[in-house]
Amino acid sequence: MNTVDPKEIQNFSKDSAHWWDTQGPFAPLHRLNPVRLGYIKEQICSHFKRDERSFSSLTGLRLLDIGCGGGLISEPMARLGAMVTGIDADAQAIEVARAHAELHGLKIHYQNSSTSDLLTKKKQKSSYDMVLALEIVEHVREPGSFVEECFELCAPDGIVIFSTLNRTPASYALGIIAAEHILRWVPRDTHDWNKFIKPSELGQYVRAAGGICQDIRGMVFSPLKGQFVLSRSNVDVNYFMCCHKPA
Repeated sequence: MNTVDPKEIQNFSKDSAHWWDTQGPFAPLHRLNPVRLGYIKEQICSHFKRDERSFSSLTGLRLLDIGCGGGLISEPMARLGAMVTGIDADAQAIEVARAHAELHGLKIHYQNSSTSDLLTKKKQKSSYDMVLALEIVEHVREPGSFVEECFELCAPDGIVIFSTLNRTPASYALGIIAAEHILRWVPRDTHDWNKFIKPSELGQYVRAAGGICQDIRGMVFSPLKGQFVLSRSNVDVNYFMCCHKPA
């Protein structure tokens, strides 16, 4: 089953030319990036016994960035030494990502494709040590099938990291009302609250796919610091889930 939702792709593609504009429609992702990168690097280095302080801590590891957009996560991962494949169903986003990577001398394998497409190529199955699915589970059709595909693409003893939005009154107030209507951090109708996924639901999908949840962490905005920070107790709005695929 192809889990791509054409309506979601159409919604994002109208802004694809602006992926690297820090003040544009993807500004919230630029604001999230420092905490996202910190969490991802922490989990990868812990799992694969790498030195988190090293500038080449991911050297030799194969990474798949699903829904990579313009490459906001793919590029830092490549700079840390990972062999990165970035995929997105939005062809324009992939062109933007390729151009930006080339401009900065980065070798990243970008493809205008989906997880379903990769799995039709049998050599892609179990090909990646790390699979990232950031801010995408809430935008796909059949999230359970999508999670299963993520684990099929992950190599044994690899890890899959999700980040998404919880379905709570707080996420409706902050993720929809505040972010889309009051603060205008993201364009209206970017999210559908009914498609937000509770950690318990995502955990069920992970277990059904044969994965093991290793860590759940929230992302919260700290007014005092003026930035997003990690939280072990507050997963009411945004959260990460790091999962292990047993060998």
